[in-house]
Amino acid sequence: QVQLVESGGGLVQPGGSLRLSCAASGSMFSIYTMGWYRQAPGKERELVATIARSGSTDYADSLKGRFTISRDNAKSTVSLQMNSLKPEDTAVYYCNVVVATSIGTKTYWGPGTQVTVSS
Repeated sequence: QVQLVESGGGLVQPGGSLRLSCAASGSMFSIYTMGWYRQAPGKERELVATIARSGSTDYADSLKGRFTISRDNAKSTVSLQMNSLKPEDTAVYYCNVVVATSIGTKTYWGPGTQVTVSS
């Protein structure tokens, strides 16, 4: 099993910044992709950004330029720097990892951290 612990959510004013972090631990051979997804009230969960072990990144088109994803392979952590936040960024943000196991790959989700952008 793999455990994901997220941190860094909270309340921020429009235009402000937040940094989310997620630490993975447990039984895994290697972490392939790490990423962040979000789900706003009444909407489906959507991709925010992912980062491969090589450092290659993928972002939702609407978030490019405001959000930056990074990872530390040695610490099995992934972070999301969010700048120029807007009210529409309000959502629960979920950490996601794809790991190698003895029987293949497996995807894990964190419990989610609330981000609220409001004045």
